[in-house]
Amino acid sequence: MTYHEEPEPMKKVGFFGQVFFVYIDSTAELHRRIMFFAEQKQQDEECSSQGDSSARYSSSAMVLCSGVFVSGRVIPDEINHLHHLEVLSLQNNSIGGNIRFNISTLKKLDLSLNMFSGELPADIGYWLPNLQELYLSDNTFRGTVPSSIVNASRLAVIVLSMNSFTGSIPITIGRLELLERLFFAQNYFTYEGSELNFFTSLTNCRKLRTLVFAHNPLKAFLPASIGNLSTSLQIFEASGCGIKGIIPSGIGNLTNLQRLSLDMNELNGSIPITLGKLQNIEQLYLENNRLEGGIPQELCLLKNLGELYLSKNQLSGIISSCLGDISSLTWLFLDSNTLTSTIPLTLWSHKSLIVLNLSSNNLTGNLPSSIGSSISPLVGLDLSINRLSGGIPSSIGGYQMLNNLSLAHNNLQGSIPESLGKLISLEILDLSQNNLSGMIPRSLETLRYLEYLNLSYNRLQGEIPSGGRFNKFTASSFRHNKDLCGAPKLEVLPCRNKQKESRNLSSLKYISPIIATIIGLVVAIYLLRRHRRLRKQNRTNVEPPSLLEWTRVSYYELVRATESFDESNLIGNGAYGSVFKGKLSDGVNVAVKVFNLLSEGAVKSFNVECEVLRNIRHRNLVRIISSCTNMDFRCLVMEYLPNGSLEQWLYSHNNHLSLIQRLQILIDVASALEYLHHGQPTPIIHCDLKPSNVLLDEDMQARVCDFGIAKIFGEEEFRLRTATLGTIGYMAPEYGMEGIVSPGSDVYSFGILLLETFTRKKPTEEMFSGEVSLRSWVFEATQLSVFEVVDKDLINEHLYTKQESLASIFNLAMDCTFESSSLRINMKETVTRLCKIQKNFLTNN
Repeated sequence: MTYHEEPEPMKKVGFFGQVFFVYIDSTAELHRRIMFFAEQKQQDEECSSQGDSSARYSSSAMVLCSGVFVSGRVIPDEINHLHHLEVLSLQNNSIGGNIRFNISTLKKLDLSLNMFSGELPADIGYWLPNLQELYLSDNTFRGTVPSSIVNASRLAVIVLSMNSFTGSIPITIGRLELLERLFFAQNYFTYEGSELNFFTSLTNCRKLRTLVFAHNPLKAFLPASIGNLSTSLQIFEASGCGIKGIIPSGIGNLTNLQRLSLDMNELNGSIPITLGKLQNIEQLYLENNRLEGGIPQELCLLKNLGELYLSKNQLSGIISSCLGDISSLTWLFLDSNTLTSTIPLTLWSHKSLIVLNLSSNNLTGNLPSSIGSSISPLVGLDLSINRLSGGIPSSIGGYQMLNNLSLAHNNLQGSIPESLGKLISLEILDLSQNNLSGMIPRSLETLRYLEYLNLSYNRLQGEIPSGGRFNKFTASSFRHNKDLCGAPKLEVLPCRNKQKESRNLSSLKYISPIIATIIGLVVAIYLLRRHRRLRKQNRTNVEPPSLLEWTRVSYYELVRATESFDESNLIGNGAYGSVFKGKLSDGVNVAVKVFNLLSEGAVKSFNVECEVLRNIRHRNLVRIISSCTNMDFRCLVMEYLPNGSLEQWLYSHNNHLSLIQRLQILIDVASALEYLHHGQPTPIIHCDLKPSNVLLDEDMQARVCDFGIAKIFGEEEFRLRTATLGTIGYMAPEYGMEGIVSPGSDVYSFGILLLETFTRKKPTEEMFSGEVSLRSWVFEATQLSVFEVVDKDLINEHLYTKQESLASIFNLAMDCTFESSSLRINMKETVTRLCKIQKNFLTNN
C-alpha cells in the first residue's frame, strides 16, 4: 500500500514545536497513518538530502493519542518505521497482543488500560534508551521485570500496577537515578530474602516522590534503610503486602511524606515516636496489623493530619486529649483495640471531625453533657462495644449531619432523648445491649431516612411508634424489651385501648357480683396466657447485624467499579471533568466525578469542592462518600442518584413532572440554599445554580451538586469579587458584569430556576435577546394570564382552577430576580413562601 497524499479526513490539532499531534479512532486508521507517515518520512529525508527545503515533516515527532480501537486488534509492526517518534499514547482502548518496539527516540510510552499480555521483552531497555515515562498499568502482562530496564537511564516514571508480574522487584532499579514515581501495586511480586533490600537500592533515587507497591505477596521485613530514601518522597503505599516485623524508626526521616499506607500487613511492635517528625503527613494508615503499646503523643504534632487509621491492632492505654487539638483531623479510627480511658472532651468540641470510630475497646465514663453542643460536621459516630455508662445527653441532637450513630453494647441508662428526632440525616441508629428504659420517643418517627434501627436488649416500655419509617421495621429491632407493646408482627403484647377500658370500669359498678366474678375469671385466664406467651418468647442472643463501615476507596477499586472509566458508564460531562457511574465491591452504586487535570482551573475546582463539602451536610445536598487523589488523578466519589437531573426531566419527552412535584423539588433546592446561606457560621455561595446541578434520587427528592466554583465567606464579608463566572443566563447582573457574588447572587439564580421549571423555557433561548429576557417575558405575560407562559404540560393537568398558586409562584420568582441585589428577598423568606404555596395548593385540591 502506497500513500502519496495525506489520508482523509486527517484528524489533527496541529504543530506544537517539533511534535505533530494526530488523533486516531480505529485500528485500521492507525495502520494507515503509520504507513503514510513512514513513507512520507522517507520522502522527506530524500528531499532533505537533495537540498529540498519543502520537506513537510522533517525532524517532526508524532503523538498518537488514545481513541476507540477495535477489540482484540494489535499495534502494527510498521510503527517501528517511525524513527523520530517521541510520544506514543494508546491508553484506555481494547488493544491486545505482545509489545515489541525498537524506537530509540521514544520518550513516553502509555499503553495502560488495554488488553496487552505476555512478558516484557528482555531487552526492552536497549530498544528504548531515551524513555522517560512508561505506563503499562491495567493490562495482563506476566513474567518478571527485565533487568535491562535500567538501561533506560532517563526513566522518571514507571507504572506497572494491576498486572500479573511475578518474581522479585529488581534490586538494580535503584540505578535509575532520575526516578520520580514508581508504581508496582496489585501484582504478584514476591521476595526471597528476609528483608526488602530493593529499598536500599532506591536510596540512590534522590528525586523519588511516589513509591507504591501495595497488594503484592512480599511477606518480608522493612529494612532500616527505608529511612535513607529520598526526602522528596511524598507518597509511600505498601498496604496488603504481608510485611512482617516492626516499623523502622528511620521512617521519620521522610519529612515530606503526605501519605503513608502500611495497613493490612503483619507489623508488630509499637508505633514509632519518630512519626511525629512527619510534619507534612495528611493520611496515616496503620490499621489491620498487630501493633502494640500506646498511641504516641508525638502524633499530636502532626498539624496537617486529616486521616488517622489505627483500627484492628492490639493498642492499649489511653486516648490522649491532644488528638482533639489537631484541627485538620477529619477521619479518626481507633476501633478494635484494647484502649482504656474516658473519651477526651477535646474530641467532642472538634470542629472538623467527620467520622469518629472508637468501637470495640474498653473505654469507660459518661458521655458529656456538651456532646453535640458545638457546630460539628460529624457524619459517623460509633462508640459501640465499650463500657460507657450514664445517660444519653439530650444535646446529642445537635449533630444534625449525623447519619450513623451506634452506642450499642455499653452500660448506658435512662431514657432515649427526644432530641434524637433532630438528627434529620440519620440512617442507622443502634442503641441495643444497654440498660435503657422509658418509652421510645415519638420524635423518631420524623427521621425520614432511617433505614436500620436496633433497640433490642434494653428495658424499654410502652407503645412502639407506628408512624414514619417504623412501619418498615421488624421484631428484630425491639427484641427483649419485655414491657413494649404494639402490632402483632413485632412479636410484642398488644397495647390496651384506654378509652374502652375507662367505659368498662364506669359500668362495672352497676353490674352484679356474679358478673364481677366472671370478669375476674377472664382476667385470670388472660394473665395465665400472657405468662405462657412470655415464656415462649425467643431468648436466643442473636448478634445484631454489623453497621455499615466507612471505608476508603482506592483508585484501583474505582477503575474496576467503572470498568476502567468506560464510556458506557459516562453519565455527564462538565467544564472540569466527567462523571461516571460505578458499583463498588460491596454492591453500592456511586457516581465518580473525575477531574480533567489538563483543564485550567480543574485542580482549584477540586480543592474548592472538597473544602466546601467536608464541612456541610444536608439532606438536599449531594453526599460525598470519599475522594481519591494521586499525582495525576483527582476524583470525588458521590452517592449515585438514579433519576438524573432536573434538566433531563424538564426537557425529556418521556418524563413528566406534575405541578406538585416541581414545587417540592424547588422547596428542596431552596432548603439547601437556606442551609448554605444561613445554617453555617460563614455563608457558602454556590455560584452556579441551574437545572443540571439539581439531581433527583429514587424518591424524586432533590439534591444540589457541583460546588466547584463555590465561595466561602469570611466572618466580616457580605460580598466577594471573583474572576470565576457561572453559567450565562443564570448569573445575577452584578455577578456577570462585575464579578461580585453574595447570597443574593444565588437568590437570583434560584429565581431563574423557578421560572424555567414552571415555563420550561431556558433563559438562553433565542427568543430572549436584547431587552427581552425570561424574567421580562414572564412579567409582561402574567399581567394577562399565567397560562400565557406556564408549561403546556401543566395546563393539560386541568390547572385552570389553580391560577392562584401559579401566580404566587411567578410573583415569588419576580421577588428573587430584581436587578438590584438589595431588593431581592433572602432564602429564608423564599422557603417560607414556597411552603405556604404548597400548603394552600394541597388544601384547596
